Amino acid sequence: MRNAEQYSHHVTIDPYGAQSTGSDLFNKAANKRCEPHFLALNMQHLVYTKRGMPVPLSYYLVGEVLWEEPTQLLQLAKMSLEGAEQDKSEREHCTRLKDLPNLNHDLERMLWKAGIRNADELQQYGAKENYLRLKAVSKHASVNILLALAGAICRTHQAALPKGVRNELIEWYKHHSAPLPKT
Repeated sequence: MRNAEQYSHHVTIDPYGAQSTGSDLFNKAANKRCEPHFLALNMQHLVYTKRGMPVPLSYYLVGEVLWEEPTQLLQLAKMSLEGAEQDKSEREHCTRLKDLPNLNHDLERMLWKAGIRNADELQQYGAKENYLRLKAVSKHASVNILLALAGAICRTHQAALPKGVRNELIEWYKHHSAPLPKT
């Protein structure tokens, strides 16, 4: 295993899964499907040291032997690219709620209690319906939560919501948060 600190003089990462460290090139095992191929070729793992603890990364050193086999190198690079594209697609479709903008663990738990389990359901119901579901299970549902939900659905920070959308949601909140008249 190689230590990333050995390469601290020049490290670049490109979006296609290759990492260059000076004159060395590391290929990324984007998913578990790629990793056995790299291990079968005895490619060395890149290890990053964080707070004194070794953290193996999903990058493997492209050794001299592999450089002399361009067909095999291209096959591994293609496999890494396909794996990276698949991982990206899965992240976009299977994101945990807490991974969306504006949502943290606490809000994720509240959403679970309200029956909203994933980003697809959040998108399906919309900010207002999700807010009403949250309000049914928590007395702490505020206008900030409504705006956070709208931002999460748009995958943007709540402060970046268009002014018209923001104002409409605030007006809707005022109407739906008013105490019911006593009869």
